Amino acid sequence: MIPQLGKMTRRASIRSLVGGSLLLPGIVSDLLAQGQPTLGEASGNPLAPRAPHFAGRARRVIFIFSNGGVSHMDTFDHKPKLFAADGKTLGVGGGLSNQQRRLLRPGWEFRPGGRCGTLVSDLFPHLRECMDEICLIRSMKSDDNEHYQATLAIHTGSFFFSRPSLGSWVSYGLGTLNQNLPSFVVISAGSPYAGTQIFSNDFLPAYHQGVRVIPGREPIANLDRRSSRSGAQELELGLAEALNRRHLDARGHDTDLAARIRTFETAFHMQTDARDVFDLSKESESTLGLYGLKRGQTDGFGWPCLVARRLAERGVRFIELVDGSSSHNWDQHGDMAEHAQHARNIDQPIAGLLRDLRQRGMLDDTLVVWTTEFGRTPGVDGDKGRGHHSACFSSWLAGAGVRAGSTYGSTDELGASVAENRVHVHDFHATLLHLLGMDHERLTFRHGGRDYRLTDVHGNVVQALLA
Repeated sequence: MIPQLGKMTRRASIRSLVGGSLLLPGIVSDLLAQGQPTLGEASGNPLAPRAPHFAGRARRVIFIFSNGGVSHMDTFDHKPKLFAADGKTLGVGGGLSNQQRRLLRPGWEFRPGGRCGTLVSDLFPHLRECMDEICLIRSMKSDDNEHYQATLAIHTGSFFFSRPSLGSWVSYGLGTLNQNLPSFVVISAGSPYAGTQIFSNDFLPAYHQGVRVIPGREPIANLDRRSSRSGAQELELGLAEALNRRHLDARGHDTDLAARIRTFETAFHMQTDARDVFDLSKESESTLGLYGLKRGQTDGFGWPCLVARRLAERGVRFIELVDGSSSHNWDQHGDMAEHAQHARNIDQPIAGLLRDLRQRGMLDDTLVVWTTEFGRTPGVDGDKGRGHHSACFSSWLAGAGVRAGSTYGSTDELGASVAENRVHVHDFHATLLHLLGMDHERLTFRHGGRDYRLTDVHGNVVQALLA
């Protein structure tokens, strides 16, 4: 007779199965006799919290990526002379292209925000009110004008080759604070440029890959248990774990297989913990209102932002929110007026996230990052649009350890090139890791006979961005 499975440990479940089987006693009894630990008992857990290189201000990251190339001079980089130069042409040497191009004035007025008075366009009225929390970088620099390469770089530090993503490096360096949820979660309704590579582990162990969540009624597929019988799933997973571990021991440390074993354990716990994360029914009306959400709503950008806060407060180390896809994004070549609909989608939700984190005391140790892959040209491209522009763009940081209410760097009078304090993508990554307490030169992984790092052989921490 099988005891009450609901009160059994996984090890006891396996013993119970062995007792009633003529086929499995030899296999499983040997495993149990060897004292093979379950994943919950195992030492050397690759996702266990790790001490940083030094005391960092940030314990977790919410990384917001606006796909397609947001125009800096229409959003965060005020250029009065570009307003005045509308319709004029700029030739070779003007930082635009090898051909003359007609200049295009910004489509929105700029106004001061917060006590700091940082100028932000009317595209972001809600975020403008939050500028006292934000450290705005107006001198970002990338090296490629193509979406795929620039998107790959802002996520992995590599413009042309597959490399581990920023989130995977953070997971590898710090582990996670909640073993029942993934260390790295990506919330994305569509597929962005560079696809799944933006959250890939590449050559890092597979358990550091990002887990994708799709906004909607079923954010993670197959989260419900297949059987309602109490203990049945524990019994099944316990046997699978024992067999998998024997298989792993016979083949040395295969990180893909170890990750697969770990995935079963995480998936088991996610059936309760993840379901709680995505259940917004207990959130108050005032909280939903911060994000511009109606009760039960899952579309728009408010749902990802609120779920990000819930993941962060439950110990997930790195959460990425992807705004836009490869087919619907900020890439406005034909008409810059289309920037307005994309801004409306994210403005209030992101501002609400910052306010919510502040109210809960979480902004002190949560680093919020907003960026895009590159900026746009001061000159017109198409009828009323702008072209790709890697020479300069804007990004911002908020929260743990950043110099709130400040701006850093500048572009020339037309927004065509960096004028002072350039922040390359590698510098950006080095600074983010520093805020987490990690030295970007020491966070390395041996692969193919050499030590790799997120910043390759480049990058400097931008000290002026730090509080």
